[in-house]
Amino acid sequence: MTDTPDPSYLHAEPRTAVEFLEITRVPTVVRKMTDHPMSDMAAVFDSTFTALFPLLEVEGIKPVGPAFSLHHRMPTETSTFEVGVPVDRLLAEAVTTDSGVVLESSSLPGGSIATVSHLGPYDDLGEAWDEFTGRVMDGGAAPQLPFWEVYVTEPGPGADPASMRTDLYTMVGD
Repeated sequence: MTDTPDPSYLHAEPRTAVEFLEITRVPTVVRKMTDHPMSDMAAVFDSTFTALFPLLEVEGIKPVGPAFSLHHRMPTETSTFEVGVPVDRLLAEAVTTDSGVVLESSSLPGGSIATVSHLGPYDDLGEAWDEFTGRVMDGGAAPQLPFWEVYVTEPGPGADPASMRTDLYTMVGD
């Protein structure tokens, strides 16, 4: 992949209105999950980031944006997704960490997207997605796969769930 890291989709302030943008592909390092139970998502995120950041440091790869999850199909009881971070360069090859987590190069897609920010707890993301996709269609576009979430506010033990910011993104077509 010859794309340069360009997280131009990121925005300093939360987007309260749906915005339609053209973006370029962004290189990432991720953990890929196929048909993974939705009930076990938090554990995947925790184990991925515990393994990911030390590996990036060893490899001399720098994150260029916040963590995300990229979904390749609509979730049911299971989901097929990637979780990781955008980076300044790709891994030379997939790496299995000491904890058994497999990390590999991938990318956030480029093209026509719609985006909006959700402010509030992760538990409200399902409702936020429903509202967002409705607003995208009201804007004359059709949400398409893949879609992704960017976790702008890093969760932590003292974080107030009401102040969490998650930016929502979906590819769009006519």
